[in-house]
Amino acid sequence: MDFRTLLNAPGFVRLDGAMGTMLQRKGLPVGMAPELAGLEHPDWLLEIHRAYLAAGAQVATANTFGASALKLAGTGCTPETVIAANVSLARQAVGDRALVALDIGPLGQLLEPTGTLRFDDAYDCFAQMVRAGAKAGADLVLLETMTDLYEVKAALLAVKENSSLPVICTMTFEDNRRTFLGCDLPSMALTLEGLGADAIGVNCSLGPREFPALLEELARWTSLPLVAQPNAGLPDPGGKGYDITPEEFADSMADLARLGVKCLGGCCGTDPAYIALTGERLDQLTYRRSLPQVPAAVCSGTRTVSVDRVRIIGERINPTGKKRFKEALLREDMDYILDQALQQTGAGADLLDVNVGLPEIDEPAMMVRTVKALQGVTDAPLQLDSSDRQALEAGLRAYNGKPIVNSVNGDDQVLDALLPLVKKYGAAVVGLTLDRNGIPKTAEERLAVARHILDKALAYGIRREDVYIDCLTLTVSAEPQAAAETLKAVALVKEELGLKTVLGVSNISFGLPGRPLINQNFLTMAMTRGLDLPILNPNVEAMTAAVRCYHLLTNQDADAKAFIAAYGGTPAAPSPAPAAGRSLADTVIHGLKGEAHAAARALLETTAPMEVVNGVLIPALDKVGADFEAGRIFLPQLIQAAGAAQAAFEVVRERLSSDSGGETASRGTIVLATVQGDIHDIGKNIVKVLLENYGYTVVDLGRDVDPAAVAEAVRRHEAPLVGLSALMTTTLGSMEKTITLLHEEGLSCRVMVGGAVLTPDYARKMGADFYSGDAKESVDIAKRIFG
Repeated sequence: MDFRTLLNAPGFVRLDGAMGTMLQRKGLPVGMAPELAGLEHPDWLLEIHRAYLAAGAQVATANTFGASALKLAGTGCTPETVIAANVSLARQAVGDRALVALDIGPLGQLLEPTGTLRFDDAYDCFAQMVRAGAKAGADLVLLETMTDLYEVKAALLAVKENSSLPVICTMTFEDNRRTFLGCDLPSMALTLEGLGADAIGVNCSLGPREFPALLEELARWTSLPLVAQPNAGLPDPGGKGYDITPEEFADSMADLARLGVKCLGGCCGTDPAYIALTGERLDQLTYRRSLPQVPAAVCSGTRTVSVDRVRIIGERINPTGKKRFKEALLREDMDYILDQALQQTGAGADLLDVNVGLPEIDEPAMMVRTVKALQGVTDAPLQLDSSDRQALEAGLRAYNGKPIVNSVNGDDQVLDALLPLVKKYGAAVVGLTLDRNGIPKTAEERLAVARHILDKALAYGIRREDVYIDCLTLTVSAEPQAAAETLKAVALVKEELGLKTVLGVSNISFGLPGRPLINQNFLTMAMTRGLDLPILNPNVEAMTAAVRCYHLLTNQDADAKAFIAAYGGTPAAPSPAPAAGRSLADTVIHGLKGEAHAAARALLETTAPMEVVNGVLIPALDKVGADFEAGRIFLPQLIQAAGAAQAAFEVVRERLSSDSGGETASRGTIVLATVQGDIHDIGKNIVKVLLENYGYTVVDLGRDVDPAAVAEAVRRHEAPLVGLSALMTTTLGSMEKTITLLHEEGLSCRVMVGGAVLTPDYARKMGADFYSGDAKESVDIAKRIFG
């Protein structure tokens, strides 16, 4: 039986439990890559897989979680060698009594624009693993413990394009229902189902008692089979296991099964006893799940926008009729393009249309660059607008989330060229009601074109809810009957096909005086006939006001909250200023690196360097940090803001250096290290970026750092503060040894510690002075030490 057959069969799919937990019990040396155990201790793997098989597991997860070229660098082993050995051992252990999954975890580096790892490089790493796993005989692929939706996309595309294997995708969520990098459950579901995953779910981080809320929300956003692999509760930092017993775990897993979860297993801290008892509970239950009606919606990597009311698509990122925008494209002036995005979202745009087509430029390359840059500064979903198939595919591949493709039309040649791309990348699509014969004159003829587009989309496997119809706005100065026919067509598409509708509004008034009045009234009329997605300039207040009034008067604005917030006496927050008037603080808050550099230079003409730092940069970062702590922004935006601050700090440092003959000011020196035996350093690296952008000098010792090396660095640099990071319970002993050594050597430094397995109580028990829950808290600690 293959995995897809197993998913479609009655009953539950029983997954296995933790690999790391079992290897540690076997005596895995601290600091050794677990995947190498397949080469050095094959007997361990055989025993582990056989134990899970005896416990009832139907899938044996190969010991390949970190077998990527990036993580194996320096070990002398290749992904092909490690994967072949571990998949072979799993197969040898279970034979044909269970399926073997190629396990793929995160690469350990942040992808751009949050980090520096290129999407294509991440894809190549995953593709190498997939090819090796398929060659070794894996039956399916498990992508697990992911926190970055963009990284999951790279991995999922690698599976789909380099094998025919079924694939499970699970991500790791925190109590706030978001991943470490801010991905929410709807965005995960929309994106991964669209890209062709076979089953999706949640693993790691939390225990089974915290999983029901996550799975209930996920279930509302996907028709795919659901997967749950929680930890055995919370870890004891002292190394005494986890706080949920096998019996308690199994009872909680039964609750998840009753919610309609199809595939159930365990993550950190679970062992064959947990899996066996879970299986006993499942034997007493019948699998049932009512599939949801997933609404029409699109998303970025961190924000989902449902088309459940009128949603504004901002039209300004488009060179048509815009001389200044054309100049920006020709000069590759990305700052201007980002300004257009921020002005529109600040004025009320829910989504942004992105058209970068000019004959003089490389449109596919510019589309990729623009999509990545925009997703670095805004969480608004994007509509990719192009008549160039290559540009559309490049943009779809680069996009993080589920976008809209603008557009196809009723011509079969166009539909057959573009709909496969829409399907492959899981996008929504706008269909224009025209064909080879042009734009039909009557509403009924446009409805017929819309029906043809819908039929073709459905034939390609695209959901009805992902087809949006544009009935086309023609200028009334040339065709006086055009407005009435367009409005009638909108109503017909809504009534007879039940599809969401799109219109570019401003073309209605071309060539006439009083254009804003015409546009506003046409928009209002269209909304009353069923328009869902007007494409307009949100910076024209009359247009956004019309939408707000429509929501109010149709009772879609509960308690008039949005209307009152906009017009209730308290002045609305101004839209972000255009480039010429943007302040340095504003460039930092919005993560605009290029503008921050220029704004800092301009401000230094009239302001002393340290006044720029203390009076502008630090307060701006504090504002960003407060928004992060309040959940208004997420880690990607925090890092982008830090990058913009860093660009400004470089300018300030240059001025300080020239003013002081080469000496630069620092707010203080901090030593950072991931402790001995621990090879995870993403968290430490984020802390480093933020501390540096608050003006501190950071001595980064890297990962797997000997306690003596930490003590020597503190002594050599006379550092008043040390930051230690650990992600694994097995390396907390190294952290405690490091703290003890610092105290024994009489070094007058304070110690802050952080990591997923730590708690404030255990930090104090180890002798640490401070516990840091996230990067922003590390900055707060530094402020307390250095003033």
